[in-house]
Amino acid sequence: MPKIIRFHQLGGPENLIIEEAPTQQPGTGELRLRVEAVGLNRAESMYMHGRYFEQPQLPSRIGYEVAGVVEAVGTGVDAKLVGQRVSTVPGFSQNRYGALGEEAIVPAYSVQPYPAQFTPAQGTAIWMQYLTAYGALKLYGKIQPGEFVLITAASSSVGLAAIQIVKAEGAIAIATTRHSNKKKELLDLGADHVIATEEEDIVERVKAITGGKGARVIFDPIAGSFVEKLAECAAPGGIIFEYGALSLEPTPFPLLTAMTRALSMRAYTLMEFTQNPPVLEEAVRYVTERLQNGRFAPKIAKTFPFSQSVEAYQYLESNQQIGKIIITVP
Repeated sequence: MPKIIRFHQLGGPENLIIEEAPTQQPGTGELRLRVEAVGLNRAESMYMHGRYFEQPQLPSRIGYEVAGVVEAVGTGVDAKLVGQRVSTVPGFSQNRYGALGEEAIVPAYSVQPYPAQFTPAQGTAIWMQYLTAYGALKLYGKIQPGEFVLITAASSSVGLAAIQIVKAEGAIAIATTRHSNKKKELLDLGADHVIATEEEDIVERVKAITGGKGARVIFDPIAGSFVEKLAECAAPGGIIFEYGALSLEPTPFPLLTAMTRALSMRAYTLMEFTQNPPVLEEAVRYVTERLQNGRFAPKIAKTFPFSQSVEAYQYLESNQQIGKIIITVP
């Protein structure tokens, strides 16, 4: 029987257990993957701790982003997919479709082919980060050449994808990280400027970098009271995209600053457009073209074998990584 990962109580990675489960047959609109690699995301960490917008129904599987080979399809799914290598676009319930394991049932709408020259590990380091950044920066934010874009928690896989998209659009990427030990690598990975927020005054640094203009688009997964400072970094008419809640604090709306700058703050998730076929198709085309020509390049921080899934998630929660953490599945 295939091995899967589940947890039976809320808490940290130490609760993840490798179990055996019968092979499942895909239902209507579903397919089954033989999983080759799994990309880790903060969403799964928050989910297993009970801090995500979806609460686990225990015992629960986990995992959003996998690459693998299609083994079987359900009713209504093109049989030509069988045998193809694909990876998943996150945007489904982990309660229903948690995908970390040797096999995974996933909705057919969630899979996309990845470049043939990519390994499965690279294939599972694409969609969450590039499409999340694309939606906020390109689709909704409509960033323009020469604009300043502030990207917080920039050493994450999504943050690195955001830097690449900003640069591809001719805008100026201001990246933040908590400590200066990640500064050089973020600059090497394309950021125009890097601010260590626990060592520097982010507001004063943004003012200096932008000549007092501020950043028109701010892309932030931290939220909490930090948004008060982000609002002061914003340009008049700017917008703050909140795509996470890593601070685990209540998030205020910075009303007075927003009023003086005509500032908007907007909650955003990848799921807003992943089930809108025409929009998703354009987003996938945009990302794929730039992966093919080398303008985009996913960075893998560290790879773990399936047997060390607990250690992989512990490493995710340590905040040491720059880029994507991958679990390879035999």
